[in-house]
Amino acid sequence: MDYPVNDKQVIRDCKIGEGTKIWNFVNMYECEVGRDCMIGTFVEIQAGVKIGDRTSVQSHTFICEMVNVGRDVLLDRRIMFIKDSVPPHVDGDQWRSTTIEDGASIGSNATLLPVTIGKDAVVGAGSVVTKDVPPGAIVAGNPARIMRYRDGYGK
Repeated sequence: MDYPVNDKQVIRDCKIGEGTKIWNFVNMYECEVGRDCMIGTFVEIQAGVKIGDRTSVQSHTFICEMVNVGRDVLLDRRIMFIKDSVPPHVDGDQWRSTTIEDGASIGSNATLLPVTIGKDAVVGAGSVVTKDVPPGAIVAGNPARIMRYRDGYGK
């Protein structure tokens, strides 16, 4: 789908689903965004990123290459994705991917190293996630640790 681009957006070679709202001051290139999503101001989404339907990406969030975000996900403000857990590696064969599964919620100012955030998991604001988060887990801290599980999940 072609998206109307103005002088306040750089959107290049992207697949954008119907009903998706993209605010001003957004850079997106060679990525896929599903239907009925919201991309907030001052967001950058790099090449190869895939974002599922009904996902909200709030302002000032940076989504680097090698990130896949599921459906019905909330990415709150100022989230930073990192593809290299031991910088610097100029050579991309050292980079690793990040996956955010359906229904997950990531709080403001979280930093995500290459991990998997499980279905319906919650990452607290300001957390630094260095390890995979199981489905339904609620994690917080630096480094993020499991606080408890949502009803119907975990131990």
